[in-house]
Amino acid sequence: MKKTLSAVAGLAVAGVSSAQSTVTVFGVLDASISSYSNRAEDRQFPTRGSATIRRTELTNSAYNSSRLGFRGTEDLGGGLAAGFWLEGAVNNDDGTGRAGGGGMNWQRRSTISLSGAFGEVRLGRDFTPTSYNDGVFDPFGNNGVGASAIGLGNGRRSPGRFQNGYADNRSYVRASNSVSYFLPPNLGGVYGHFMYAFNEATKYKPANPEAKDSDGTALMKPNSQRTGRYVGGRGGYANGPLDVALAYSETAISDDFFAGTTTTVKFWNLGASYDLGAVKLLGEYSSARAATDRVHGHLLPWRDPVAKGWVLGATAPVGPGLIRVAYSTFQFTRLMGATPEPEASQIAIGYVHNLSKRTALYATAARVSNRNGAELSVGGPAFLDSMNGRPLTPTTSTGYDFGIRHAF
Repeated sequence: MKKTLSAVAGLAVAGVSSAQSTVTVFGVLDASISSYSNRAEDRQFPTRGSATIRRTELTNSAYNSSRLGFRGTEDLGGGLAAGFWLEGAVNNDDGTGRAGGGGMNWQRRSTISLSGAFGEVRLGRDFTPTSYNDGVFDPFGNNGVGASAIGLGNGRRSPGRFQNGYADNRSYVRASNSVSYFLPPNLGGVYGHFMYAFNEATKYKPANPEAKDSDGTALMKPNSQRTGRYVGGRGGYANGPLDVALAYSETAISDDFFAGTTTTVKFWNLGASYDLGAVKLLGEYSSARAATDRVHGHLLPWRDPVAKGWVLGATAPVGPGLIRVAYSTFQFTRLMGATPEPEASQIAIGYVHNLSKRTALYATAARVSNRNGAELSVGGPAFLDSMNGRPLTPTTSTGYDFGIRHAF
């Protein structure tokens, strides 16, 4: 159960005299037996067959992300409140912190905030506005083998890439060094979230590429002026059974100051859900374009890489459980517009059986079909890229999760 620490304990930790109202310890532990099978074929010589790589493991976060967190609020009077939130990922299958495979940290969320009748202002590391739609309008959220092709294609489980050779969308899920504003919750169902994240680049004037430091290193390096900057927003309406939201963001992923180029991932998604009681319908459309501005022009024909996809799904309560189903697709455009375009589709089905409000058993199965060079997988080891010296093309990826989740 959630544990509320006394103000005395909060003061002891902080080492200051204040009127901290509450400090809450919370978390999720999710463990599953998961299996993956990723198949690739020799398309040049089909008679030579295919190669499949498999793995079964005890893992975590296949239904809800395992985490440990602390949050607190202080009533400042006059309708104002200060708050903090520290939340870190946990590998409960091996006891390590998840981000980077090292020890515990707070990279899921680390914010301090001020809220009141005007809404809420947060500072720190937090989910981006555009990432919320993936979590709200995908029946499988962002977890396990059932997570939609939208998240897989945009690189939610890797360092944020469309696909090898496409684009690095490093702020697809979260952004560091951010300032966020949330609309107040009393606007008749209208909600909104806006974020700006600083890239914290060091700038020089004059910008002289020949300038050297005392040790001979360059004072000013290309690709250091804009990369990492994020701006985004999300607006929506939720009333009764209907929820609909539109989000947009721009993330500078690379730049060359002296060449006059900047590459920005321009991303938007639209999601909606409608609860009919016996079944809840969900859907989302997503589009991401890696747009490169060229101050000095470009002599060759150029086509910005684009990644787009959609997911349609449903959830249906059955007694103490919940059935989940979804179908999703994702497509990539090549840099120079070559065809056919790589694309992938995924189908997923699952069941969650709630033993209590905090404990649940779950099972999920999913299959991804790749075409024209796409390489999405439900998880596990990477596709084999060659066999007997010949290249292999990814075809299908299947997987399942059987697990238990406990929240406290």
